[in-house]
Formats: sequence, structure tokens, C-alpha cells
Amino acid sequence: MRGVICRIQGKVPRWLELSFCIVRRNYVIAMQMHLTFKPLASMALLGITLNGLVACGGGDNTSTAAADARQSTLSTRLAPIFTMDELQTKRETPQAILSSRSAPILTVDGLQFRDLDRDGRLTPYEDWRLTPKKRAADLMGRMTFEQKAGLLVHGTLPVSGTSYRVDLEGGLTDLIGQRKMTTFITRLSTTPSNIASANNLVQEIAELQPLGIPVVISTDPRNGFSVAEGQTVARNGTTAMPDATGLAATSDPALVRQLADIVRQEYRAVGITEALSPQADIATEPRWARINGTFGSDPENASTFVEAYVEGMQAGSKGLSSKSVATVTKHWVGYGAAENGFESHYYFGRYATFPGNNFAKHLVPFKGSFKANTAGIMPTYSILKDLVYNGTTVEQVGAGFNSFLLQDLLRDEYGFKGVIVSDFGIIGTCTPRCLVNRPPASHIGGDWGSAKPWGVESKTVLERFALSINAGVDQIGGSNVPSYVGQAVQQGLLTTARVDQSTQRVLQQKFELGLFENPYVDAAAAAAISGSAPFAVVGDAAQAKSLTLLKNSGQLLPAAPASNRKVWLSGVAASAATAMGYTVVTDLAMANLAVVRLRDPRGGTDLTDLNFTGNEADYQAFQAAVAAGVPTVAVPKLDRPLVLTNVVDRAGAVLANYGVSDTVLMQTIAGQRKPRGYLPFELPRSMVAVQTQLSDVPDDSADPLFPFGYRLEYASPPSPP
Repeated sequence: MRGVICRIQGKVPRWLELSFCIVRRNYVIAMQMHLTFKPLASMALLGITLNGLVACGGGDNTSTAAADARQSTLSTRLAPIFTMDELQTKRETPQAILSSRSAPILTVDGLQFRDLDRDGRLTPYEDWRLTPKKRAADLMGRMTFEQKAGLLVHGTLPVSGTSYRVDLEGGLTDLIGQRKMTTFITRLSTTPSNIASANNLVQEIAELQPLGIPVVISTDPRNGFSVAEGQTVARNGTTAMPDATGLAATSDPALVRQLADIVRQEYRAVGITEALSPQADIATEPRWARINGTFGSDPENASTFVEAYVEGMQAGSKGLSSKSVATVTKHWVGYGAAENGFESHYYFGRYATFPGNNFAKHLVPFKGSFKANTAGIMPTYSILKDLVYNGTTVEQVGAGFNSFLLQDLLRDEYGFKGVIVSDFGIIGTCTPRCLVNRPPASHIGGDWGSAKPWGVESKTVLERFALSINAGVDQIGGSNVPSYVGQAVQQGLLTTARVDQSTQRVLQQKFELGLFENPYVDAAAAAAISGSAPFAVVGDAAQAKSLTLLKNSGQLLPAAPASNRKVWLSGVAASAATAMGYTVVTDLAMANLAVVRLRDPRGGTDLTDLNFTGNEADYQAFQAAVAAGVPTVAVPKLDRPLVLTNVVDRAGAVLANYGVSDTVLMQTIAGQRKPRGYLPFELPRSMVAVQTQLSDVPDDSADPLFPFGYRLEYASPPSPP
């Protein structure tokens, strides 16, 4: 026996205005809102089954057939909302936390709800006691097509100073009010309190719209040490931690989960509820520029760290909740096998290649994200050149247009049910200037914006938009033009059923994130949470733990200030050294220790070379220290697997990093902290070895200088007698 609470749809006769309906004999009477027939209301709320009760009458002797016939006349007006089991859950659920700026608050059954549609009644999608799936289904039935179309784009918030532009074309009122958009990336880099206030402004404007659909605000990573246009955001007030390769170097999934949880808290504090991370790509092509965003070269190892990261960000592995930041795991799939290390943000780098027949290994890290129930997946820009996988010839288009990769592989084989967000700019037009653009010029700019429509360059923007959605994408990243959805439907390029499918997925996650109840944040609290002292303790410890000691001649390290007091520095702030008790000198002749940071040389015509040629300013500083006979600590930042042959052969110590502050670095050199990191990829011996390795196979260069997982440790102090 089963009861169903329902609402009456369509035109209702006056005799049914009590807002209750019968479903079938032996089913519970369904109460919608305020009933004047109080005995029925109380019985329904108690979950009492009323045999034979029909319409407005009591339990008379009406035959089953008659009752069923009467019910049949009402069936087209009934829509189930929740079962009696769910009603029991409703009674036991505590009050949800609400925040509202303009929408009224309703009180129903002693509980409060936001009246987002402002009709004075508790509409099902406003009822936080219902499941996100049912709330999304109800809301979809109330939305205009334009509102649905707005859900299918993932736009960019218009940064203006320390906030966002509100008026004029392309401002918040245009994007949210006129274009009906409700998902955006923020690239705002300012104090946490400013970001929180700016994001509250976004939600205020969204709340004023019909139905009051809240905004999901996403971001690229903003806690590491690397800043790349369109890929990361400069750290400002957030907790400093190593780049992803450094997290892998710690060999500590529990620490990665803890760090991701810190990021989650900092994001939620400023109103960011979606992370365009982690990268589940593997570092198989050492020249590739995006390696520092990966968890290294080993697929199984990377899978473990991806799983831990998603769990930390989403506050568990059971899916989204009001505490989660939704993760969009990227880049599905094979991005790390970049041909010649070229970056597929550029037309000349549009291919990933698999000469080692190793595509299957590039799938492995994503399994960790699926195990942790990642909310989203972002496909790669790359074309998987001439790939045949399990007998299927993969179409030569970017993954955002590839139905085999998105439907057959991702959804059907791996069972992914979340939101697929395209990488940004895939529907744009790559102009003749775009086609010949190469580093060091930025991939963004000129007359093409950020267009990357690889494999479908000859199609129109509208055709590319429809092709991507039909291939399986739910949101077009970087687009502020939801009108393409309507145009595609009108021209027969897209069906309304496909639009509804993506609408449901996007809406459901908004409900799961708790945004319909509590979209606002406290700007003062954001300032206190982000980069807090307890978080900094964890972040600094992670930086030290990631440091990888590759050479330590004569136990040069640790170099205690008492015996190595005069230090010469290059790329390190003097204040960090003096805080540890060192005396900083500028004359190498006076120094008895030198510490020199080394950046990725990014050599060669296309900036893919990994070796130091001697022309780099930081390497020249290193050579000067060595030539002066000063014991020298080289500190290379391994954004990629650098060729360190002509560093290791002359440095006294080599301490590799993946993002470390000057303070933590000098504390480690002084012995206050210990380096414990393992290499997350091998380091090749020469560029010749790099050029002959296979782009899709990890750690396969000939005679590597250091193997995957290599590390040294500080010598233990002698035991007391």
C-alpha cells in the first residue's frame, strides 16, 4: 500500500479548490497546501490510509469501479510530488539554512522556505524537503525555453576592478536578466571579502529574476604557485599549497584530501561552488606545458590522488551536498599525449598522439574521479590523432564534438551521469591569424578570441554549438550566447528533448549544492576563513613535504645558519633568510652558501625545450655562484620534467620544488623542516632522450637522470651515546 502526495495541474473546477486529490482506493489522500477540511488534512499528514475516500466525501460504499472511474477523470490533472516514505523523511528533516535578499520567506508546517516564484505558496521546487531530482523536474515544467537555454552555457563574469560590471551590454543585468544565464566562471583576483561581496551581487540579481534560479560560480585553480592565462588564477588571500605535481610528490592521499577540503572551505566562503579541477591527465609527454596541473606520470598513482582531491572538494564520495564544491574533472581524455609537447590551445598543437598504443592508460586516472562521484567532466581540446580504440576508429574532431568519447565511452561504458562542460572557446571561429598563431604569443586574443574548434573549423558557430550538445556536452564553456540554443532548435539542428536532458542535469546539481536555499555568503567570514592560520600550517607543511632532494654532496643540507651564516641569494627574498638567522650578502666572495632558484627554461622556438642552455638569467646566476667556489643549493621548479644534467653535475645540492614559498624553502634549507617528496615523473638526461620517447607512454626516456619516485633524505643526526 503506497501513498502519493500530488498537485493538481491545469484548470481545476471549483469543487476541487480544497487542493486535494484522490489517486486510487487504498491510497492516501494527497494534500497540497492549506486545507479548510481539517480532518482530511490531519489524517494525510499522519499518513493514514483512507479506504474508499473519494473527492470531497468520506468513506462511503462507492464501488471500486466507480471510484476508479471518478479517479480516471482526474488523472490528467495529477502529478506525483512525493511518496509517504518521503513524507516521513520530511517530518524528520531539520530546518534548512536560508538566506534571502528579495524573495519572501514562507512558513509551512512550522518550517521556512524561500518563495522564489513569489506566488505566496510553497511550490514544489521551493520545498527543500523534496529530492533534488524531483525539485528539478518540477522547476523544469515552469521554465520558459529561454530560461532552459541559459542553463546550457557556462559564461564568464565581467570583471571590473574588485567586482563585476553590472549595467550595459555584457554586464550582470544583461547576462542574468536578459540572457537568462545562471552559470559563470569568475576570474576575479582580489581579497576574499571582495570576491564574496561581488558573488553576492551576482546572486542578488539572479534572485530578482522570475523563478529566482541561483547562479553556480566556478573557478580555475587559485591556491598554487603557477599562474597561466586562462588556466589558473593568481593566489590572493587563499592558502598557499604546491601545484598538483607537488601534491603527488608528497605520496600522501590523505594530505591531498585535507588540502582539497581546505580549498573547498575557502571557495564556499567566497561563494564559489564549482571547481574546474582536478586534472586527471597523465604526464606522458615531458615537453607538454600543462604537466604542473597533473598528478604526475603514473596512471594508478594519479587515480588515487584524483579520487582524494574530488572527495575533499565535494565533502565526501557520495555526490554533492550543500557543503560541496562541485568538481569538473578534466580533460577527457588523452590530453597529456600532446604531439611533440605542443599545446592544443593552439591550432598547431591540436593533436594528441598514441604511438605506444597506450590510450587505455590515459583513462585510468578518471576512474578515481568516477569512484568519488565527480560532478562534472570537461573534454580535451585535442584531436586523438588516428586513434583506434577497441575496434572503433575515433572521429578526428576535438573531444568536445566527439560522440564516441562522450556518449559511448564516458556515459555508456563508465556510467557517468553528471554534467559535461566543454572546455572554453570550442565553438569560436579560428581565423587565418589564429591558424598560424604560435608561442610565445598568447593563445587568447587577436581577431579570434579564444577559439579552439579543432576538427570542425569549416562549420559555422551555430553548427558547432549544436554539434557539441548533440555529441554529449551539457554546457558550452566560455559562451555568453544562449540564444544559439533557440536558433539550433528552430533550424532543426537540436531537439527540445536534448535541451531538456541537459537542463535537468544542470538544475539538479544546483539543488544538490543547496543554492536554492542559501546562495549568499558572509564577506567578513570569508576574510577570516581564507588563508587562515590553521590552513596555512597545513599548506606550509605540504610545501615542505613535497620538496624533493635530488643531490646532497657532503651532506651540504641541512645548512644550519650557525655554520653557514653568510648566504648569497638569487630568486629568494632576503627577509626569508634573515628570519632564519642567516646574514644575506650580495658579494659572492663573502658568501659561504648560495641558494639559487631556477625556473622552467621553456627553450626552443616553440618553448617546449626542457634544458638550460646557459642564456637564462637564473642559470647564469647559478653558474656565477658555482664559479666563485661557493657551495650552491639549486632549487629548480619542476613545472615539467626538466633536463637537469648541467645543474646536478655542479651544484652542491639540488632541491626540486613544485611551488614553495621563500619562507618554507629557507626553513627547509636550515633544517627546521625536512624535504620528503618523491619525483612524480622521471627526469630525462638529455633533449635527445626527450625527442625519442613516446608521447603516450610514461617515464620511457632512455637512461633517465632520475627515475620516477626518486628521492634522498636528510641524514639522521647521530644517536646520543
